[in-house]
Order: sequence, then structure tokens, then C-alpha cells
Amino acid sequence: MSSVGRCNRLQNFGIGFILLMARKKVVAVIAGGDSSEDVISYKSGAQVYGCLDRESFEPYLVVLRGTSWRVNPSDAAPEGAVLPVDLNDFSFTAPDGRHVKFDYALIQIHGTPGENGILQGYLELMRVPYSTCGPEVSALTFDKSLCKLALRGKPGICLAKEILLRRGDPVPEAEDIIKELGLPFFIKPNASGSSFGVTKVKTAEQIGPAIEAAFAESDAVMLEQFVDGREVSCGMMVAGGKEWILPVTELISEKEFFDFEAKYEGACREVTPADLPAEVVARLNEATATAYRTLGCRGVVRVDFIIDRESGLPYFIEVNTTPGMSAASIVPQQWRAAGLTMGEAFGMIINETSK
Repeated sequence: MSSVGRCNRLQNFGIGFILLMARKKVVAVIAGGDSSEDVISYKSGAQVYGCLDRESFEPYLVVLRGTSWRVNPSDAAPEGAVLPVDLNDFSFTAPDGRHVKFDYALIQIHGTPGENGILQGYLELMRVPYSTCGPEVSALTFDKSLCKLALRGKPGICLAKEILLRRGDPVPEAEDIIKELGLPFFIKPNASGSSFGVTKVKTAEQIGPAIEAAFAESDAVMLEQFVDGREVSCGMMVAGGKEWILPVTELISEKEFFDFEAKYEGACREVTPADLPAEVVARLNEATATAYRTLGCRGVVRVDFIIDRESGLPYFIEVNTTPGMSAASIVPQQWRAAGLTMGEAFGMIINETSK
């Protein structure tokens, strides 16, 4: 090859390398899902889609419902157009004929399939990096009883007593349940979120209907001891090569507990950072980090606790591996209190989980 040919070849390689390095990461912000939480998921997805830095990322809002996956038309085509996602390679064809392949998935589905590991399993098969915990960890944390089992005996984490019922199991006598758990106690779906199907049971007569309501949301139901205290939520993420334990939020509900109405319809006052003694905050931070590390979490998660009114100890409630990101959500408040914008936080998470 002549020196001129070699020069041209090197020049073309250099241009190609620069273009490759300069290409924005194509990000699918996936929202929707197949649970009662789909409306909240749409709100979270829209908020996250709007916050991403367009200098670094080329985001598209992908709406998932059952076997239907489509790119939100306003991102790439006129309203009314249907842009289906090709699940064979996680891509779509733009109206101008371009083949757009996603480099990364930013999961904003609450409930199935985005919070229980199913969507993560598909993305693993496609070898597409994503923002949340892996399939095994997502499945474990979505199952409240199994998650508590994994954390049992870990330092700094207290657990309320529980009874687990699977569909078809005989229901214990009300007298035996009350003897074990006391009154009041909670009946909740074992695998669900946003407090759908949760009942605070105060009388024996409420037990049957509350179990039915919980089974409408999940194939297993947890009956859990009531802990009298202050409800708090603790965010944590690993990004930029370090652990971020975010300021604690206290949830002061006008309702008897932090239910769907309290979460999303304004029946709750959220204080970030929470007005708590320093030693209590230190216990919460330690318990949050223990849960994150023990379970093998990734990205940003939210760990909920009740601070027992008598002992001051944190009782674990659950881990949210796909925490809400709507205007009413907790983690965005915690990021602001930590001096981060949502765009900055997700930029760091994308970089961290793309490795």
C-alpha cells in the first residue's frame, strides 16, 4: 500500500473513531408495565425523560404494556404514529428509515415486569446495560417475605413478626393470628407496591376482606405486626465510584399509614432532611447501607423503615429498587437536599451501570 493510501486509511479511521466517541448514548426510558402502578410509572418515565442531558444522551420514552412495546410518538414522529420496538435487537425504525438501536435502558416501571426481574432478564439476554438491580436481586426484593428472610440477623436491621399466606393455603383462625401479631396489624400483598391492597386491620372481622383485597394484587399475602413509630424513607445509590447515602425523609401522613392516597394525592407531608436526632440518622444510614450491600443492589434504591417509638430502632419495611421519580416522589427530594439535580444523578447512574 502506498504512503498516500495508508494516510487516507489512517485518516478515515481517525474520523470514524472521533465520530464513535462523540456519538450520544441512545437511552430507552422504559415506562408503563402490567400492574396497578402503571399510571405512576408513566409519570416517573416522563419526568426522567425530560431531565436527561441532551448533550450526552439521545433519550426516547418507551411505553411497555404486555407484549406491546412502542416508542412514544412525540419523541420521533408525529402524534398518532406507531413506532413498535423490535424485541429481537431492542431497536426501532424511525420515520426517516433510520435503524435506531438502544444502547442503554433506564427502567421506570413500578411493579411487573420492571421491578421483579423479568425486564432485567430480557435486557441481560440482549446485553443491554440498565439502571436497576439485576434479575435475581430484583426478584428477591420484590418478594417482601424473602427479602426480610435475606436480611434476618443482619446488624442494625429489626424485623416485625409476620405470617405468609400463599394462594390456596388454609387461613389460620382469627384468634390465632391476633395472638401471634396483636392488634392492629397490616395485611399487604407480598409482591406489589404503592400500597395497593394494603389494610390496617383493627378487628377480627376485617381479616377476611383484607386478605381478599391483598390477593387481588399478588399470589401471596403477608400479615405483618404493627410497629408504632415514625415512618421514614432512605435513598442510596452507588455512582461516580462512591456510595451516596441520601438525606432521610420522614413521611407524616394524614392517613393512618402511607397508602396510595398519601403517596400520590397529597395526603402526606414529607420532610427532607428529616428532623431526627443524629444518632437515629446514623442508625438509619447504617441499616440502609447494610440492606443495599447485603442484597447486592445497583443504581438508586429507596429503603423504608419505621422508627419504633419506644426503642428508637429502625424496623425494616421494604426495598424499592425502582423508586418513583414523579414530581411527588421522595428520591428527587433527597437528591435536591444532597445538592444534586435529577439530570446529574441519572447521568452518574448511567455512567456507573454502563461499566
